[in-house]
Amino acid sequence: MNYGRITANGIDFSYAEEGNGPLALLLHGFPESGDVTYRHLIPALAAAGYRAVAPNMRAFAPTALPADGSMLLSDLVDDVNALHQELGGGDDAILVGHDWGGGMAWSAAATTPERWSRLVVSDVPPLPFFAAYANTFEGIENLNHFWFIQMDMATEVLAADDMAWLRQGLQDKWTAPDFDASEEIDGMRKALGEPARLRAALDLYRTNFGPKQMGTPEWAAEHGRLWGSLPSQPTLYLHGTEDKSVVMDQQTLDAIGAALAESNAGSEAAFVEGAGHIVPAEKPDRYNELVLEFLRKKI
Repeated sequence: MNYGRITANGIDFSYAEEGNGPLALLLHGFPESGDVTYRHLIPALAAAGYRAVAPNMRAFAPTALPADGSMLLSDLVDDVNALHQELGGGDDAILVGHDWGGGMAWSAAATTPERWSRLVVSDVPPLPFFAAYANTFEGIENLNHFWFIQMDMATEVLAADDMAWLRQGLQDKWTAPDFDASEEIDGMRKALGEPARLRAALDLYRTNFGPKQMGTPEWAAEHGRLWGSLPSQPTLYLHGTEDKSVVMDQQTLDAIGAALAESNAGSEAAFVEGAGHIVPAEKPDRYNELVLEFLRKKI
């Protein structure tokens, strides 16, 4: 795996990459890093003839902090499209997203469809389904970190004892019981170990899901514009059966698959058996198999 840096949308990005061919841009989530989340997919895509590039998102070291401090989803989406441009992506580029990277991928695919030929997302479903889940008692309980992070004390609590709260989340809540999250934890330390970077990462939740703006007409219009519509590209959605953050049953997964297929007949959705919330890392063999099968499929 090779590492590089590139400036896009005014941000100095660090990225891991391997391979030559059409661009495959891989977007990570919180509190992770691109090279760790996609450590298994990067070589698999390279072997399949893609240039797999996994950047760390703005503020996640060693990518630079944004000069204006913004962690708005709209700016993250601008980053994605600027990376496509600066990395020389064509209209055959594919976009892969997980967790926050999933929200970014849904948004980039919907707002600039000409850049992305196919889409693979795991762990965060399209906005209509995510919003429906987040408004249930189960969703409110399982997504409690969204609301805890809004508190002033959260930054200090999450930084304490070598980020013990987040370490416990990665090992005991967000991944399946049999998964060793030590590499994810090491990646988190490197990405968010500096106080300014942790504060910026928490602003993902504070600026996009803060109580003062969430649910307002302006907030609804902006998020609807970004990821309220389903992608027109062929899309593969994957979800872990052991995900305790976004819990999903077969009926909901089938509904997601049907909605995606209505938008593009080549789209599909599937469970990854035994995976928690970090599907690409937890069950890499099955995840890679499903992704590569989808990319090989003639549509």
